[in-house]
Amino acid sequence: MKYYLSSYQIGNFPEKLVELSGGGIIGCITNALDFIPKNELLDTPQLRGDDLKSIGISTEVLDLRDFFSNSSTLSHELERFSGVWVIGGNVFVLRQAMKLSGFDKAIEKLRLTDFLYSGFSAGICVLAPNLEAYKIVDSPDQFPYPEQRETIWEGLGIMNQAILPHYQSDHPESAAIDREVEYCKINKIPFKTLTDGEVLYGDNIDRLSNEIRVSP
Repeated sequence: MKYYLSSYQIGNFPEKLVELSGGGIIGCITNALDFIPKNELLDTPQLRGDDLKSIGISTEVLDLRDFFSNSSTLSHELERFSGVWVIGGNVFVLRQAMKLSGFDKAIEKLRLTDFLYSGFSAGICVLAPNLEAYKIVDSPDQFPYPEQRETIWEGLGIMNQAILPHYQSDHPESAAIDREVEYCKINKIPFKTLTDGEVLYGDNIDRLSNEIRVSP
């Protein structure tokens, strides 16, 4: 599997994202924002994939809620896409949607293919082995789906450490990220920080896990 893991939005390497997308359609997963009422999200460009379209990537919204009642169909749906773009929001809400839709199992099967997993903020945080550190920034008690009423602490486990985006950045969450760093140190949770603009990309997840930073 290929990866493009950005701290915030597309980051400083749009040409690399275009290259990794392979010219196919990218499914835009926006479920990390499902805790926000729909009327408050009207005209949000990220929900339409406008940022990817602006650099020439074809996108379609891939709403994981459409697969809650029949998760077995998601694997077939993913075959239409060359990858996914998973946007930020609440990482715990995103993890719930990934479980209820079967995305967590489907993406595991795609790890030996050239499928692209890309995204930013919560979309990359969910790759961690465990989501405990993220409770500093995101509420683990958001339950927008009737089917899920318990916090899921296990991440997808694709990365071997927690990624902490927005570190020392001009972002509203940056001060809280400093507290996440301290929490990880105290609790001996392996972590990696990314400053907005920075991106981890490539097709070797072990290398990305051990990469300190990829800077512009």
